[in-house]
Amino acid sequence: MQSLEQITELKNSPELISKLTQYGVVRHYKAGEMILDENSHIRAIPIVISGTLKVMRTEEDGREILLYYIKAGESCIMSFLGGLHDETSKVRADVEEDAEILFLPVDKVSLFIREYPEWLDYIFRLYHKRFEELLEIVNAIAFRKVDERLLDLLQKKKLVSGSNTLQVTHEQLANELGTARVVVSRLLKQLEERGQLQLGRNKITLM
Repeated sequence: MQSLEQITELKNSPELISKLTQYGVVRHYKAGEMILDENSHIRAIPIVISGTLKVMRTEEDGREILLYYIKAGESCIMSFLGGLHDETSKVRADVEEDAEILFLPVDKVSLFIREYPEWLDYIFRLYHKRFEELLEIVNAIAFRKVDERLLDLLQKKKLVSGSNTLQVTHEQLANELGTARVVVSRLLKQLEERGQLQLGRNKITLM
C-alpha cells in the first residue's frame, strides 16, 4: 500500500508493510460515520490509509470535546493502549473526511512489537505526538478564551479539508469545543463582523 510505504518508520521495512497488508482488513467509510465508540471493546487497531478521523471524548454530563485528528499514515494511540491491555475504548472516533482504513487485529500488534523495531518506533512517535496534542488541549481549556479556541479549531479543519469553506454546523463546533451552541453562534457572528469569516447555511468560509 502506497501510504504505508510513506510512513517514515515503516518505509525501510518492506517485510513489515507486507505483514500489515496480509493481516489487515481495509474498509471504506463516509464522513460522519463512527468507527469506534466509547466503552466498546477494541478488536483491531485502525491505521488511516486516506481521509481523516476525529477523536472525541464525552463527559458524564453529555458534553463532548475534540481531542485530536488522525490523518493518513497515522493511527489512534488510545486504541493501541486499550487493545494491548484488553480494555474498552475511552474515546469515540468519527470520520471527518471520507476515509480508507486498515484494521489490524490486536494480537498482531503485540506480535509485531516483538518482531519489528520499526513498528515500536511508529507507536512511540504516535504516542509522542498525541501527548503533545493533549497537552495543547489542556492548555487551551485552562488558559485560552473560547473565541481563540474556536479560531484554532477552524484553522485545523481548514488544514484537514484543504479548503477555506468548511461544511460544519454550529452544533458540531460546540460539541468539539465542549461548549454551548449559543456561545459558538455568538462568537461566529462577531468574527463575521470583523471580516474574518463568512457564514452560510451549514458552512463557514474563512477569509
